[in-house]
Amino acid sequence: MERPTKEQISQLPLYIGLGLRDIIIVENELDAAQAITALKNETSIGFDTESKPIFQKGQVSPGPSLIQLATESKAFLFPVRFLSAVAAAKEILENPKIKKIGFGIKDDNKELRNKLNIEITNTQDLSVTLKQLAGEKNSIGARAAVAMVLGKRLGKGAQKSNWGAYPLKENQILYAANDAHSAICVERALVSLRS
Repeated sequence: MERPTKEQISQLPLYIGLGLRDIIIVENELDAAQAITALKNETSIGFDTESKPIFQKGQVSPGPSLIQLATESKAFLFPVRFLSAVAAAKEILENPKIKKIGFGIKDDNKELRNKLNIEITNTQDLSVTLKQLAGEKNSIGARAAVAMVLGKRLGKGAQKSNWGAYPLKENQILYAANDAHSAICVERALVSLRS
């Protein structure tokens, strides 16, 4: 298994992932309860965060604006502006029975701890897993991982958008949900490759 080049990735079919009807934005207590019910019995879920991008040197990140959690069939977006969303995300992220799977999650963990007092437990960083599998010296991000394992191209169009603005635009919702969704899909594909 080796890391594809940018040119090779650009030739791959687009990763489709989840559509809008499979994505729930947690804005209130009812949404939060629904998310907890849907996620609390999962053994592993995809995980990511989005923060408002920093464009000036020396500027400090305000921390995550959005927390994303996904199963193979649904994604939940937790905007940190809603207290019920943060409380629900915290309950799932701190649950040691659920493995949280993502890419480059060390920084996410640090920001969640420092900005939102969330102590995430039981994580798997696919960047590290794939780096070891491919014998690479550099970690492997979501885009390269999706290409390597799933043979698809992960769209990164909304990556640098303003995650602090609300409501989220449709392209942001799809991008954020599918970043977390691609992590769980890559992990499941790796498990089936090994068995």
